[in-house]
Amino acid sequence: MRVGAFILAAQFPGQGQGEALHRAVRSAVVAEEAGLDAVWLAEHHFVPYGVCPNAVTLAALLLGRTRRIGVGTAVSVLPTQHPVALGESAALLHLTSEGRFTLGVGRGGPWVDLEVFGSGLAAYDHGFPESLDLLLRWLREPRVGAQGERYAFREVAVVPRPDQALIDPDEPGAGPPGPPVVVACTSPSSVRMAAARGLPMLLGMHCGDEEKAEMIALWRAAAREAGRDPEEIAAAEHVSAGVVQIADAREAATETLMKAMPGWLRQGLGAHVTVDGRYRSMRDPLAYTELLCGLHPVGPPEWCADRLAATSERTGITRFALLVEGSGDLAATEENVRRLGTEVLPQLV
Repeated sequence: MRVGAFILAAQFPGQGQGEALHRAVRSAVVAEEAGLDAVWLAEHHFVPYGVCPNAVTLAALLLGRTRRIGVGTAVSVLPTQHPVALGESAALLHLTSEGRFTLGVGRGGPWVDLEVFGSGLAAYDHGFPESLDLLLRWLREPRVGAQGERYAFREVAVVPRPDQALIDPDEPGAGPPGPPVVVACTSPSSVRMAAARGLPMLLGMHCGDEEKAEMIALWRAAAREAGRDPEEIAAAEHVSAGVVQIADAREAATETLMKAMPGWLRQGLGAHVTVDGRYRSMRDPLAYTELLCGLHPVGPPEWCADRLAATSERTGITRFALLVEGSGDLAATEENVRRLGTEVLPQLV
């Protein structure tokens, strides 16, 4: 089982943006020290829900600060950036980290970001498949051109090519030919889109085990319908996002999150602005925090290990990205990460 830390660089009420970013960097460094498999970095614009506006940039910093741990984006929002530019960055990080980088991409939301970056609502409403396919071609082919609805350009060379290892490719440890790609999926249409391309899913922390199991079953069926190789389907490593808070008692762990997370959620989610003024409902912060505490490993180490094992058994998922900063406090977050690595991971096989 592969357990990683999900890092949003969340700005809690009363905190500065620099404080949130410092906690994010420290969380990643401590995650490597604690033996976690990976850190996953979120990307948001113009809101205190998360103050990292470019997950790839933060990934580059953390890959330089660490030596072993994997670093992934969860996710880079594709409609607000050019897929070729993102592909170039992903290839660069893949090569220079010797295969430690994973590119997670998603559709994002109908936010004002689309206006600010000039991509427009169409990029969100129906442009994601075109952008994703162009990105995948860039990561897999030596030369790429485009004649699509949104992107059209003459054929150019892919530089650097993701399959050009920095060491002799015939030597052990040369690494994979390109960065792994995962897709955030929140609807049946996005599940089918990922499945048709053979891409593993990143499933949200708002989903319970039953819903995630249903999405994986749909993914497998859609992948078979698309003619994907059975071995590829069986080997797909989907990622489950969640929350973790470790304490000696479940009540103490829940209390920590119930004190801190509702204020952050109220402030962070409430700051989102739609690009076209459409109505959007916001989750009740208290109820949402209670939901997350009930769905995920929040409690003593033994209970957390059992909860992760149960999710894996019910869904088949063996990779986790767990939000570690729910307390909003630097020292408490570092302790949470350390306990995850030293007290929970040894109980998982």
